[in-house]
Amino acid sequence: MKPASTFAILSVLALCVVILVPTAPGAGTKDTKRFTDRFDTSTCAWSSTGKNDFFILEPGYRQVFEGHEDKDSVHLEITVLAETQTIAGIETRVVEEKETHNGALEEISRNLFAVCGPGNDVFYFGEAVDMYKDGKVANHEGAWTANTGGAKAGLFMPARPLLGARFYQEIAPGVAMDRVEIVSDSESLKAPAGAFDGCVKTEETTPLEPQAKEYKLFARGVGLVQDGTLVLVKYGLTPGQKP
Repeated sequence: MKPASTFAILSVLALCVVILVPTAPGAGTKDTKRFTDRFDTSTCAWSSTGKNDFFILEPGYRQVFEGHEDKDSVHLEITVLAETQTIAGIETRVVEEKETHNGALEEISRNLFAVCGPGNDVFYFGEAVDMYKDGKVANHEGAWTANTGGAKAGLFMPARPLLGARFYQEIAPGVAMDRVEIVSDSESLKAPAGAFDGCVKTEETTPLEPQAKEYKLFARGVGLVQDGTLVLVKYGLTPGQKP
């Protein structure tokens, strides 16, 4: 294992806009890992449309995932919409996620992203969440918006995800505090949508649920290809959309 100081140096090189701090949100738990939670975005040329090697924020881009969670058959659709929302003067793009379990609607979330140019790091500005039960909205658990209630934008996917980098994707104290570590940059996956090599693997944790841990794979030029037990079955621009 590399010394912690080496991780800090690598994280700065990988996330050129990042400033590492000694204490991250959620301090006080038994988790001693340090995750970047402060990002210098003062020089960002923001855009609600764009991409980097591992994240595509282009209107009309759609991904379909399928798999199983426990005994449930899960279907997930992620679509970059033509809608935008302005947060603190920054125009963000709405990305809709629609998830069903055994054919019944489970969740619809409207996630807000923007690209920080010229490096093209992708930042996450919040999400509106509708959780369903018996076909009706039951709650809005996990909803948050940057610059509201102490929340601020997190780094979702750097343009250069360097092995060992650790950073917060969501920074909404007490509500949503997802963070990731880049644990591999050489994964392979065979899925219904194709074979993908050189994938980036992230380990996702949160101080709000210290025992929880999830893994995701991102493929160059495609974006997310595996989310836990769900794998990519279809992707591309919806009909009528231009690249």
